[in-house]
Order: sequence, then structure tokens, then C-alpha cells
Amino acid sequence: MKKIMLGLAALSLLFVACQDEVNDSFNEDQTSQIEVDMSDFYVFTDDFTSLTKAANSDERVCYSMKVLNEKLLANPGLEKKMYDVEKHTRQAISFKGKPTNPGGGGGGTDPTPYTGTVTIPVIVNILEDPAHPVTQAHIDSQIDVLNDDYNNNNSHTSGVPAEFAGVVADANITFTLAGVVRKASTKTSWGTNDAMKYSSQGGIDATDPTTYLNIWVCEIGGGILGYAQFPGGTLATDGVVIGSDYFGENVAGGVYGHGRTATHEVGHWLNLRHIWGDGRCKQDDFVADTPSSDRANYGCPTYPTVHCQSADMTMNYMDYVYDDCMYMFTNGQNDRMRALFATGGARESFVN
Repeated sequence: MKKIMLGLAALSLLFVACQDEVNDSFNEDQTSQIEVDMSDFYVFTDDFTSLTKAANSDERVCYSMKVLNEKLLANPGLEKKMYDVEKHTRQAISFKGKPTNPGGGGGGTDPTPYTGTVTIPVIVNILEDPAHPVTQAHIDSQIDVLNDDYNNNNSHTSGVPAEFAGVVADANITFTLAGVVRKASTKTSWGTNDAMKYSSQGGIDATDPTTYLNIWVCEIGGGILGYAQFPGGTLATDGVVIGSDYFGENVAGGVYGHGRTATHEVGHWLNLRHIWGDGRCKQDDFVADTPSSDRANYGCPTYPTVHCQSADMTMNYMDYVYDDCMYMFTNGQNDRMRALFATGGARESFVN
């Protein structure tokens, strides 16, 4: 009997030790066990009204969703990868605020999925067109605009309507210029098939996309300001493309010449959808604190602009308004972005 009791005691100690190990790894492993509702998830979009605008219509044209649709058709495995990224994002957000030790009641209050400053080094790849020069001043100003916008330092944010004032986010993401690659090009229209991302097609190969945000600056053509690749796509093409005139503070870009095309496209690169969900009222951007809408907004709308029985958040960076009329992300959008940098996130390599 004494041997049996000693054996049970040893097993008890082993169980406690194993349980402590489980508790210690709760932050890392528990997220994958959280059940989330994925029934509303979508990748394909069929609302292309914003893509039929004339090149000279003075309205923002972002091709990210069209490019995504094309990539989904060409790569049958991409939808599953994006599903997994979205599931991880929702799990991380569901984990927000839960104690690190479920038995001990520890943990902070409402932490974001990844806490602390995220620093993103940027490589600017320029396909030089003499008719659309990109100077060092353009580059420096673009980095400054990104830092202002992702750290809630846009001077226009003071004009946010009271309805949305409580959800304005400081994403605490800092961008640093890590390098500039220039290549002369006689091509006046690169299109959206990612040719600018391959030296074999006259473009510039990406610099390690696991640790750098690559931005390609070139003449896209067709009145397109820019497009981005969402998390989960092919590594060689991961990054953002911006039209030469719309990169940084650039008088040639007119109402879109204040660097917000990059803010918008980097938002896509960080897993944000257009704020209206690229569909009708019930198609969502997967963010709880952004209102439903059934269309993009253009120009500089007055408040309130009402669709789907609520005021649109026209000033959000993920709408299509003029550069000076977009000036906020929301806390929910911030959670989505920062979930990418959590353990197991699609962009975890930027912080580890």
C-alpha cells in the first residue's frame, strides 16, 4: 500500500508539473484552441463599380480587390491560406483580455493581440520614369506620412465627428527607410500583373519580404493609384505598389498627392478590407466598430453621409476619399493589424 501511495504522489507531482507547463504556454497555444465563427468569411468580391471609373474621373482607384480576385482564380490554394490567416486573426482578437493563466486570474485588461511598438523597415523599389520623377524628398515625406497616420498624428484627426471619436486608434506602428533601389525603365504602364516585382520582367525583385515591407513605385496606368497584396499570398510578390505621382507629398498627385495612397494600401497589406466590405450592407469588413455601408465614398463628403441606415465613416483610411479627408483607423482595425504580429501570425517575423 505504501508503494501505491508513493506512486500516486509521484503521479500527482507529475500532473502538477505538466499543468504548470500548460499554463506557462497558454499565451502561445490557447489561441489555436479558441473557436470562432467563420461563416461570414469571404475572399472573392463581385462589386467592381469603383473599378469602372474613367482614368480622368478624379476619383481614387485602388485595385487591391481586383488583383486579389485574379490571384484567387490563378492559385486555388490561396483561399485556404487567407482563411487560415483570418481564423488566426479572429482567434487572437477573441483571446484579447483573457488572463495569461486561466487558473490564476492574471493578465492585463484588454491587451491588443501584440503589444508594444511594431517597427517595419521599408524598401522602396523605384522603376524610374523621367516624366514622373521620384525624389528623395518624396521618399522621406512618404515615410513621415506613414508614421503620422499609423501613430495617430494626422493633423486632420481633430475634425473627427463625435460619433467616432471614441474609436480612433493609435496603431503604434513605426516605419523606417531601410533602402532605396532604383532602376531606369522606359515602360510607361506596368499594369497590375506584378511584372514590376520581377527583374526577369524588367522590374525589381523583392528584398526579403519576411522582414521588409517592399514598396514598388512606378507608372501603373489606367488611373490606378495603387494596389497591395494581402497576407497569405506568394512571398515573391508580397508588398505594395504605388503610382509614381501618388507616392509621398507630390504636387503631381493633386488631391491624391499627400501620401495617403500608401497608408491605404499598407492597410490592405496589414489585412484590412475596404471599409464598406466591397459589397452591400450585409457584406462586412470584419471590423465591429466600423459602420456598415454599401459603397465607397469619394471626394470630401460632409458628415453625416448615410448609407445602410448609419453614418459612413468616410474619414477612414480604408475608404476612397481625398487624401486630406481621410484621417483615422479604428480600434477594431488596429486589433486586426496587430493580430498579424502575434504568435503564429502571418507577419510575426517582423517582431521576432
